[in-house]
Amino acid sequence: MDWGRVKFFLGEVLRNFTRNASMQATAIGTVAITIVLLGLFLFVRAALAGMGAHLLDQIEISAYLKADAAPAQVLAIRHFLTADPRIASVTFVPKKQGLAELRDRTKGVIDTALLTENPLPDKFRVKVHIPEEVPAVAAGIRRLDGIENVVYGQTIVARLLQLGVVLRRVGIGVIVVFLAVAGIIISNTIRLTVFARRREISIMQLVGATNLYIRIPFICEGLLDGLIGALLAVGILAIARATLWPRLLEALPWVQLNTSAISPAMLVAELFAVGGAVGIVASWISVGRHLRT
Repeated sequence: MDWGRVKFFLGEVLRNFTRNASMQATAIGTVAITIVLLGLFLFVRAALAGMGAHLLDQIEISAYLKADAAPAQVLAIRHFLTADPRIASVTFVPKKQGLAELRDRTKGVIDTALLTENPLPDKFRVKVHIPEEVPAVAAGIRRLDGIENVVYGQTIVARLLQLGVVLRRVGIGVIVVFLAVAGIIISNTIRLTVFARRREISIMQLVGATNLYIRIPFICEGLLDGLIGALLAVGILAIARATLWPRLLEALPWVQLNTSAISPAMLVAELFAVGGAVGIVASWISVGRHLRT
């Protein structure tokens, strides 16, 4: 390793930082704000997605049998359901058990003792592996002989699936906007540094310095802008996670936000990667424009 060259690069990066301290502070602050907003969005989106996935996992398909369904039909339906690879579990619920479960759910609100006969039909309780396949599986069950009706909370499932699609699309758009804003700020900061040192760069080109050799100090500067901004953002998010998030959960006890699926280490790594990548790309483009002129 050429330590002289490394020392030169580090000296150039330090010189650029001290020469444009105010612009560096602006760039780092903008990146920090952008990363904070991005981190908040990713955290909330993951929490909402986790809540939606949890609700979808609780969705069951209730396939009610006709009152005159023959035992052979019931056996054929069970065989069809257990053979379907999309189905995770199949449970036969006789109407006597269904009435007992109704008593437990209503907790005495409905006086079932007044009933002269059990009005509930036998049913199959079905759960699928992938929540998105619930409508298709339910439609296939509905076409079977001996099935009277199929219920699975159609409206709730449709809205939850639609919410997942919307979150993914909005997430992509918001992330692109955040990255563009941070990239523009860093690019402008690097461009000012390049403009201030345009004579030195011209001399380096005249003596045979390659474009990559000229780029590296500025790329390191952009990388530092991104990483320092990400570090500040992670610190702010950590404080907010420890102080504000518990209060939000206490204030909204009916909103079951699920954060167990969110890996803090993974989120921090993603934010640092985003900050560093934005700094590198923005500085590369900014210096490249000057070198081409």
